Amino acid sequence: MQFLKKYFAEFTGLGILIIYMFTIAPSVIQIDSGELAAVIGTLGIAHPTGYPLFTIAGYLFLLIPLPFTEIFRTNLLAAIWCAAGIVFFVKSVKLIFDNLPAKKEVKPKGKKSKKAEAAIAKVVELPELTKLIVSVLSGLFLAFSTTYWFQSTSIEVYSLHLLLINSVIYLLLKAYFFDEKNKTNKHWFALSVLLALSFSNHMTTLLILPGIAFLFFSKEKFTKAAFTTLGKMLAIFFPILILIYSYLPIRASFSPLLNWGNPVNWENLIRHISGKQYQVWLFSSTDAAKKQLEYFFSNYANEFTIIGVLLIAAGLLIGFRSFKRISFFILISFASTVLYSINYDIVDIDSYFLLAYIASAMFASFAFYQIIIFLKKKNMQENISAVFLSILIAVIYFMNSGKVDQSKNYIYEDYTKSLLNSVDENAIILSYQWDYFLSASYYFQFVENYRRDVAVIDKELLRRSWYFNQLETCYPGILNGIEKDVNTFIEAVKPFERSENFNPQLLEAAYRRIMTGLVTENIGEHTIYIAPEMIENEMQRGEFQLPPGYYLIPELFLYRVSKSLEYQEARKPDFEFRELNVENHYTNFIKNITATMLTNRAIYEMNFKKTERAKVYVNKIRDVFPDYKLPAQLKGLK
Repeated sequence: MQFLKKYFAEFTGLGILIIYMFTIAPSVIQIDSGELAAVIGTLGIAHPTGYPLFTIAGYLFLLIPLPFTEIFRTNLLAAIWCAAGIVFFVKSVKLIFDNLPAKKEVKPKGKKSKKAEAAIAKVVELPELTKLIVSVLSGLFLAFSTTYWFQSTSIEVYSLHLLLINSVIYLLLKAYFFDEKNKTNKHWFALSVLLALSFSNHMTTLLILPGIAFLFFSKEKFTKAAFTTLGKMLAIFFPILILIYSYLPIRASFSPLLNWGNPVNWENLIRHISGKQYQVWLFSSTDAAKKQLEYFFSNYANEFTIIGVLLIAAGLLIGFRSFKRISFFILISFASTVLYSINYDIVDIDSYFLLAYIASAMFASFAFYQIIIFLKKKNMQENISAVFLSILIAVIYFMNSGKVDQSKNYIYEDYTKSLLNSVDENAIILSYQWDYFLSASYYFQFVENYRRDVAVIDKELLRRSWYFNQLETCYPGILNGIEKDVNTFIEAVKPFERSENFNPQLLEAAYRRIMTGLVTENIGEHTIYIAPEMIENEMQRGEFQLPPGYYLIPELFLYRVSKSLEYQEARKPDFEFRELNVENHYTNFIKNITATMLTNRAIYEMNFKKTERAKVYVNKIRDVFPDYKLPAQLKGLK
């Protein structure tokens, strides 16, 4: 028992890791998963803010010869980081209850004074077992919340962020509760090291700084000694931060395959670390903030279930009665996170609220504490109380497990590989399906060497000066014939990237010439394909046009650029999408766009009187996408 008590947090984390293993994605999933896995696998440079610690740690982990695919190993690393984060969270909760301030004993009046005094004694002298139960249950409560759990299913920077931010909180509490007289509180210096590591992974670490400042000055006061300590902390913090971020310019100088931002010089480095590319979505409008705030509260019950929300609300009230200063720290962290994150106008905002969810779970721990105390007053032993509260955790587990389970999610791999297989050898693809195809293609092409002959060009990244360097590195010679337009664009976009006055007409004209030139200069040696979102958006709005004499032929997933209007045969739709246990905006997009392209191909076949051929595509739609509504002209085909 002593061994279990000593390592209770580690055993909790191990148990959670085992559970997480059953929901890990076997392959890439939506948004940045593929890109980040590729960055780790090739030791490249990720999208802003670069995430150097994440990249280096991931690369080193992949050197361990585990008998799994590389993508599964990176996803496994995410689960390990998330489970390790729970270890430190559990330790933090235990630390709070170890330092629970004693209540004043008030002698009750009346005939039942002895019984009442005994009840008071139980509250003041909180047993060790009770503290262990509360800490473990709180860890499970957080581990099974939707967004936290989801970070464990696939590789993302937030999984390492969760480990680091929970570690920061633990060391902060160690420093705050340190009370050995005439000894230096070295926990503050250890905290500065962890903060440097955390900032070198994700800049949203800044959201915990208000809470840290509150506890620091509550502990050290506004004294000369306090500011001396703070100065020493900064002297430790900045060298470590600079050392880790030096990875970006050093690695960029070697021109890795994935070299987002090309931070090879001071200007590019600062632009990359500051995330300047994404600042357009930050503090954009009050309407955007209102929308995100409404989303946060409407989704809050989805994170913890209604039962969990009630526990958090009760814990908030209990906390300010029994853990006042710690509760202020938790509330400050919650508020700073929500107030900052609602001003970031992006769709996948959930991960930015993670610190608020950690704070919520801390408040829930106070409710667990009060429930156990209440049950003890009813003469119920701790183990019986633990069983009762475990049922509540089990309810949260079962209600959230289906939402996060990615264990059968192969749709992004199947879609990406099928799309790449549908094109000719040495083809060029123009697209901006980042969340569904482009990010995933980075992993499969550059790590698994799958269809490396195909040049995949992100139409949106063509608006960035650094991207042309990456294109030439990945696909040598692809810019031949359009060098003049590229150089004109790079010069025109420099003042834009520096927030200086720029010529928008010159910039847009050069950008459009590059897109057209990629088609006209390469079509002699490469088959050119254009993704359907470009046809439906940019070409419909006139932002991208093919020269006269160029035509679009619908194929399986893409449109082929052709110089002829004569009938051109396409491959048979022999691709397969494996069983899918996930339904969301991203998976629905893949299904709809694939079914739409098959429909377009069937109509193309019918226009050339190829009825039997059209049936092949229609039957594929019925087989794979039975809920898709066929147009009237195809419904009769069987």
